[in-house]
Amino acid sequence: MNYERLIDEETWAFIKKTGECYPDDAVDLTIEQQREVYNAMAAEFRAARPDSVSCEDRLVGAVPVRIYTAGEPSCTVMFCHGGGFVVGGLDSHDDVCAELCAQTGYRVVAVDYRLSPEHLHPAAFEDAWAVCQWISASFDGDLVLAGDSAGANLCAAVAHHARGRLTGLVGQVLIYGAFGGDIDEGSYLEHAQAPMLTRDDLLFYGDIRRPDGAGDVPDPTMAPLSDSDFAGLPATVLVTADCDPVRDDSRHYRDKILAAGGKAHWINEPGLVHGYLRARHSVGRARDSFERISVAVEALGQGLWPYE
Repeated sequence: MNYERLIDEETWAFIKKTGECYPDDAVDLTIEQQREVYNAMAAEFRAARPDSVSCEDRLVGAVPVRIYTAGEPSCTVMFCHGGGFVVGGLDSHDDVCAELCAQTGYRVVAVDYRLSPEHLHPAAFEDAWAVCQWISASFDGDLVLAGDSAGANLCAAVAHHARGRLTGLVGQVLIYGAFGGDIDEGSYLEHAQAPMLTRDDLLFYGDIRRPDGAGDVPDPTMAPLSDSDFAGLPATVLVTADCDPVRDDSRHYRDKILAAGGKAHWINEPGLVHGYLRARHSVGRARDSFERISVAVEALGQGLWPYE
């Protein structure tokens, strides 16, 4: 794959800066070391919160959350962060959540779900589902799910589980998510050695989350693509980086929702790589994509579908 041709200079600068903070062989570090370098990398890219946004940390049961508000929100966004289910937390995506809040005017609730390997599946899913239920019971207005990478997986899992159990869930915006697709075909092979995320990284993160015996039967709370029923899901917008091994999971997920009669739209961003949300202030392509993400969140919260 000729990444020198596909990826522009701005994005290469972002990749280089990320690598200086978070090395390519980070999966060989101890879990504690991985979290240290990831947190340092996130801090290096973190932008200041917009002045219009206020936030509050609290507990939902035993799950820490951070609530962002700007004015009088008409809708709530539950945001689940990426990090392979191993790294990340409230601070790693603080600026992303604050900017989503400022740009949409919606309340954003970030979920600090339990991480692997200390807490294997379904711990992270249970935390996300608990917060989703709490949001539904605590705030007026509709609910939109949003997340990147591992967080996109959790949001999709919650959306599948919420059918028949929760009202008011009107949409989900899933950013470069891994949903349990076949790792021996498509983008998993085409971009097996992509910058920022490789197929081997995905195998590591998948194994470290999985309890012994998991995978013997389909489990949509771990791998949403393994569900047998894609009817009744909320309107879904999927956003991917083209140079990313998990890219095709979003295409397959869209196709399954459409085949079941639902609303789904896939935006594939050329020349971008996994984790590009951190590049939204330095890379034009990433900035434009983040704008599309914010527009999608806002539209779904208003019951609009601008993708026909």
